[in-house]
Amino acid sequence: MTSFEDLPIRDDLRGQKPYGAPQAHVRVELNVNENTHPVPQAVVDDILARTKTALATINRYPDREFTALREALAKYLGHGMRAENIWAANGSNEIIQQLMQAFGGPGRSVLGFPPTYSMHPIIAKGTGTEWLTAERDAYFEISPETAVATIREQKPDIAFFCTPNNPTGTVVGHDELRNFLQAVPSNVLVVIDEAYVHFQTDTDAARGLELYREFDNVAVLHTFSKAYGLAGLRLGYAVAREDVRDGLEKVALPFGVTDIAQAAGVKSLEVEAELQDRIDVLVAERDALETYLATTEWNAPLSQANFVWLPAGATTDALQEHLMSRGIIGRAFSGDGIRISIGSPEANASLVAALQAWQG
Repeated sequence: MTSFEDLPIRDDLRGQKPYGAPQAHVRVELNVNENTHPVPQAVVDDILARTKTALATINRYPDREFTALREALAKYLGHGMRAENIWAANGSNEIIQQLMQAFGGPGRSVLGFPPTYSMHPIIAKGTGTEWLTAERDAYFEISPETAVATIREQKPDIAFFCTPNNPTGTVVGHDELRNFLQAVPSNVLVVIDEAYVHFQTDTDAARGLELYREFDNVAVLHTFSKAYGLAGLRLGYAVAREDVRDGLEKVALPFGVTDIAQAAGVKSLEVEAELQDRIDVLVAERDALETYLATTEWNAPLSQANFVWLPAGATTDALQEHLMSRGIIGRAFSGDGIRISIGSPEANASLVAALQAWQG
């Protein structure tokens, strides 16, 4: 029987580990940053109605240009946005892959600032793009000086700024990111990954959609998986200049977004007020959890996302085992810390009790 080692897999992928977020089903699941609220009933009803209609023509492919979704997003985002500046895909992960396929690849590199979203280096490896890293400043922040110095030294083709950052929840300041963009070479594509921006309440934090309008070399990523609660439908989008969008279109697989996902995205934009109410509840729960953490010795950074970061260091694995013994799972990064998603009040109370027991 042929072994894996006999297959013609690329040498640079041998020994690599796939994305590793655990999927253990326990009493309190706080490990993958899902929205704990179900989507509004109006969105559910619309999905059911459109599914019933779509089944009659399911032998046909969906709209390859996702026209209705792009037009709805352009209207929703405002500020003169046009559908031509928007690109959608099967989750923002697919857009990250398309960005590296189009602007990275063999002989090119992408820069990130760990700890950051774990899929960035995985997608870089999968597309043959060299993954470069830079140190963050104190409290997991990134200063323009640090970023510019690293760009000039390492000369990447793409630079990723995850803000709010996954897994720390920290943000890059708006003026700081603008100063960086003014100093960085224009041939570096700067990707601002804003998967958690809807939970952002800091008015000084970066606002990618404003920066995209000021700089040609910026792409901004958003997702419907987090605040909108559509993780199971897989839908994300990018906002960028038309030449960047054209690059994505050149490498995209056709018909990547189903009609049902497109319709759910459009409907979600129409019930923004109800969604915002649910976001406000999550933000209040986050603030309450951070108020508790401030009384402890965790030294957890303030989060602008729907999760908090516990820098547990060498005790990370033991802490994860302790939480699991109480029916709670977070996302452990061995040797660094645990990212804890914001759950329901009951789930958060269980978490606090477990942390209190851990610290004795």
